[in-house]
Amino acid sequence: MQRGAREYRSVTHIHGPIMVVDNVSGVAFGEVVEITLPSGEKRLGQVLESRTNRAIVQVFGTTRDLDTDATTARFTGKTMHIAVTEEMLGRIFDGIARPLDGGAPPLGEEERDIHGSSINPYAREHPRDSIQTGISVIDGMNTLVRGQKLPIFSGAGLPHNLLAAQITRQAKVRGQQELFAVVFAAMGITHEEAAFFVSDFTRTGALERAVIFLNLADDPAIERIITPRLALTTAEFLAFEKGMHVLVILTDLTNYCEALREISAAREEVPGRRGYPGYMYTDLASIFERAGRIKGRTGSITQIPILTMPDDDITHPVPDLTGYITEGQIVLSRDLHRKGIYPPINPLPCLSRLMQTGIGPDRTREDHAQVNNQLYAAYAQGIKLKGLVAVVGEEGLSETDREYIRFADRFEREFISQGPEEDRSFEATLDRAWDLLSVLPEGELRRIDESFIRKYHPAYRGQKE
Repeated sequence: MQRGAREYRSVTHIHGPIMVVDNVSGVAFGEVVEITLPSGEKRLGQVLESRTNRAIVQVFGTTRDLDTDATTARFTGKTMHIAVTEEMLGRIFDGIARPLDGGAPPLGEEERDIHGSSINPYAREHPRDSIQTGISVIDGMNTLVRGQKLPIFSGAGLPHNLLAAQITRQAKVRGQQELFAVVFAAMGITHEEAAFFVSDFTRTGALERAVIFLNLADDPAIERIITPRLALTTAEFLAFEKGMHVLVILTDLTNYCEALREISAAREEVPGRRGYPGYMYTDLASIFERAGRIKGRTGSITQIPILTMPDDDITHPVPDLTGYITEGQIVLSRDLHRKGIYPPINPLPCLSRLMQTGIGPDRTREDHAQVNNQLYAAYAQGIKLKGLVAVVGEEGLSETDREYIRFADRFEREFISQGPEEDRSFEATLDRAWDLLSVLPEGELRRIDESFIRKYHPAYRGQKE
């Protein structure tokens, strides 16, 4: 509920991104604060905690020039909002929704609270339709489904930015004349990375159907707290008011969690695992659970959060908690990256929990589920046997064992690996999978029905049934 604005000159303490204002009344959690410096410069803040006569405010920007004697805090009586409109498509904004592309601020069709509102579980519609990313190892083995949240776990130096740009360019809903948009939010990225994304989206035309939010590494870390919420509020408007199917890509969630830790340390809260706040799980859930579909509404929101794992540790709190909230994960492999394979996605630790509902007849192809199971089993067997070679040598292997090893090598080179500009359809991905499975004796394809083998196996293609 909106209240009247109140102004105070009772700033008593400043520590890091936190400012304490005493002798206040009627202040609410999440309320926007306009901060006026002695020089007249204005900054924004948000109430983190409200007590009987004290407000703890997080400042969006540096607090270096704030003066406890001369700084004014004006409590606006409303929470943080963003003006949203369909005209935001094709535009680039900074991490707090100010235009970066030289254009004027868009005239919003309506203003929305950036924290959104929870979707009633009863009103949620189960995700069932797939999104084609054009990347075989995702489409073939970890299919993305509309309304799903499927994170990418990466590591320092791995090409997750290149992968994010490729997914942004290529993602599409197939076979239906439906509106599709991408909302891209980057947190804590370098100027070089920002220039890459802007250049790539502009060059390929992907910018025309995208809304871009960029929070740079030298921007105040505290602003990273609101960047994903601005993006998701925009996505909710496009999806549920304009009927679009929206793909939201958030990178890098680890930088977001570092900002949470910074705020927690400034507030002197009792730390949780590795210094992260104990409420980080709840905070991440407030972001991830804004994906989904709503009964009776045309649009949908699908999320691909990208996070870097410190020291490639998948048990680190950020990927660990993310895995509990989301519906699977896509894991980038440093070993595959060293082999020169792009995208270096290792399918063995990957999982898409909603994949089975989004594939099959009328969605991808009838043989998809069984081909996926056979690919996974054959690649796992090949990797296991490659490890065994180091112990017993190739002489101890049977000819079938050697065929599995050859399959694993070709699978990495021909199925996982593809060019950053290469866009493969579901059919092209599945046909490529059959070509690779033909390396193995037909008797080894135990996870595929005989009817599918007769229909799709290269040995039988072109033959009449």
